[in-house]
Amino acid sequence: MTTTARPTWTTSVSRPDQPDAVLLLREYMTEMVVRYHRRPAVPGEIDKALAEMPSDDLTQPSGLLLLAHHDAEPAGCAGLRWHSGWAELTRVFVRPAHRGAGGGAALLTAVEQHARAAGAEAIRLDTRADLVEARALYARHGYVEIPAYSHGPYAEHWFEKRLS
Repeated sequence: MTTTARPTWTTSVSRPDQPDAVLLLREYMTEMVVRYHRRPAVPGEIDKALAEMPSDDLTQPSGLLLLAHHDAEPAGCAGLRWHSGWAELTRVFVRPAHRGAGGGAALLTAVEQHARAAGAEAIRLDTRADLVEARALYARHGYVEIPAYSHGPYAEHWFEKRLS
């Protein structure tokens, strides 16, 4: 009997300016723009969004960016921004072809490990109402809704997970 090995998930820290990170962050922002406006992105719109909401602070000492690979293929990302006593989760994304295969869980496990190692007592995040899959993912992994801690233009739901 022949069995096929299931693809594995690995995560690693990356700089936001590395080729795989640039690719994944651009795909993340494209999906955010398209879903928010409920239409295809117009020329220049993704570049403008990336400039308005840069990810260059997702590197030490202010944060970190994790990339997820499904076998060898870049498949997702997640970032953390450090705050006093807690970390903010941002840029959580799994490419559509890899969704439903455990990538979101792999990313959350990895960011939680990195946050604990950095001394964070909790992870917080904000998200939009239309990102129902993301909200379900966070709830499945022990994140609970909390009162607003931020006031960004796209923040409609706030979550926290205690790490201790």
